[in-house]
Amino acid sequence: MDSVCSPVNGHHAAAEDAAGRNGGALKKLRSFPIGADEVRREFGHHDPSVARINNGSFGSCPASVLAAQQRLQGLWLRQPDDFFFNELQPAILRSRQVIKSLINADHVEEVSIVDNATTAAAIVFQRVQRAFQEGIYDRGDAVVLLHYAYGSVKKSAHAYVARVGAKVVEVPLPFPVTSEEEVVGEFRKALEVAKDGGRRKVRLAVIDHITSMPSVVIPVKRLTKICREEGVEQVFVDAAHALGNVEIDIREIGADFYTSNLHKWFFCPPSVAFLYCRRSDASTDVHHPVVSSEYGKGLAIESGWIGTRDYSAQLVVPEVMDFVNKFEGGINGIMKRNHEKVVEMGKMLAGAWGTCLGSPPEMSCSMIMVGLPGCLRIASDEDAQKLRRYLREEFRIEVPTYHNATIHGEEALLDLTSSITGYVRISHQVYNSEEDYYRLRDAINKVVKGGITCQDFPSN
Repeated sequence: MDSVCSPVNGHHAAAEDAAGRNGGALKKLRSFPIGADEVRREFGHHDPSVARINNGSFGSCPASVLAAQQRLQGLWLRQPDDFFFNELQPAILRSRQVIKSLINADHVEEVSIVDNATTAAAIVFQRVQRAFQEGIYDRGDAVVLLHYAYGSVKKSAHAYVARVGAKVVEVPLPFPVTSEEEVVGEFRKALEVAKDGGRRKVRLAVIDHITSMPSVVIPVKRLTKICREEGVEQVFVDAAHALGNVEIDIREIGADFYTSNLHKWFFCPPSVAFLYCRRSDASTDVHHPVVSSEYGKGLAIESGWIGTRDYSAQLVVPEVMDFVNKFEGGINGIMKRNHEKVVEMGKMLAGAWGTCLGSPPEMSCSMIMVGLPGCLRIASDEDAQKLRRYLREEFRIEVPTYHNATIHGEEALLDLTSSITGYVRISHQVYNSEEDYYRLRDAINKVVKGGITCQDFPSN
């Protein structure tokens, strides 16, 4: 295993074979790969002056898929009645069938299309909320989630379930992380806290497949298995970054609910996501937050019509499959190459800055955390954001920055001139070039050489 806590030097190839199983929708591969010129044309709408190494935040959509979306929008506007009665629901079903194959679900009825993973989280939490309100769950029963859960998911847990009596327990996770065992150990301890010696039931565990910030791939299959062994009633995997980034096998993971965006790493226009609900008695009481004329017909149908709006992002999933299948190996080949390149570039940056990666390569995906030089004196979240804005405005580099204030869940007094208290989260997608990462390397080196620290940047 590569060291996570010591400086990384040189260029090393690191690969994680994400090819795995091929679903039915993945088999239609072209006999020739897409060329570099065509890739540039597909993403020619990107600002060429910006080194965009932040695909993880908002994703990217190729021109051919945008054109397909615009054609669908035109069909709707030309004759909305005909589109509504004859085209919309069959087209949504086609997209759901593609997603079913991509994630290896048993039934297309288990797959619903929603706006984004935040909407999916609201759907799951509202079901739990109703169970508390109706007395099915007892006040004080627990909901467990990771400390690094996405901000809106944390707030949803408190907005929907804590206010009706749930005990929300967070799992403190180490960062930097060196192995899956660290994550598993902390998760087991948090479940014991949540159960309170058997006096509480754990009704729901929320597990990230890939934490957003800091970015780490979590062993969701292992944690789901632990939940089953420990009597956790239901498991919800928040996998906002997963589809197109890591392999997803719903049957193997075994969760009750699983959501992922398609606009982050699967080249869809914003915004579209899926929510998988495993067939069970509980899944019959899952509803879309917007109550429409379709209420009571099952989540997939409810989600397919929530009133007049633009559904085109949900309809172009088959066209996205046509795009990814132009690449050698299809989406699995894209994931594998993105992972290899982001690890290579992460090691290059860590070597140039004398720092380290935030996780071993096998716990990264198409994103990886790279330590920043301690002499930048990143002492707060505000400092990290000031640096991010400085990189954007002065160097035209878009990359998320992160302040790491804790070690193994405990506050630590750190020597800011030598310790790594800040990280960048770099992404790699098919449109990126090595020059993007060299620009980031040189920008940070220039700031360091100039003796500039975060205290010198203006407040945001």
